[in-house]
Amino acid sequence: MSIQVGDRLPEVALKRINEGIETVDTRALFDDRKAVLFAVPGAFTPTCSEKHLPGFVEHFQQFRDKGIDVACLAVNDPFVMQAWAQSQHVPDGMLMLSDGNGDLTRALGLELDASAYGMGTRAKRFALYAENGVVKQLHVEQPGEYRVSSAEYMLEQV
Repeated sequence: MSIQVGDRLPEVALKRINEGIETVDTRALFDDRKAVLFAVPGAFTPTCSEKHLPGFVEHFQQFRDKGIDVACLAVNDPFVMQAWAQSQHVPDGMLMLSDGNGDLTRALGLELDASAYGMGTRAKRFALYAENGVVKQLHVEQPGEYRVSSAEYMLEQV
């Protein structure tokens, strides 16, 4: 069962590179704030690198002007997420979260079997908006689509 509007984000430890590899808890990341969390099937993959992440990079300040934090999630290791962030010129303040073992993705019920592409279990392409750790909006893409999880769409919704 996937997470629904009104549910609290599950408590899961993720990784990111800051001053070394750091463990970050979803409660610390999402409680007491407004946030958009968007997930991509994989760093450096075509749609993710050509549209999804670049849209959030381009519109990052518009989210910040609304008092909304932005976080990108992928089932990739933290070193890949760091390299992808550098290659995409991710601005300071945008969180690049590694869900390397897919723990949060599974807890959300939003996993994707990409084994046919040699990628194993990944996150479905989605975006959610949460306030104080509670999901207020959830937009999950159908396979092969990129529309309702885009930065532009999310800006219209929040």
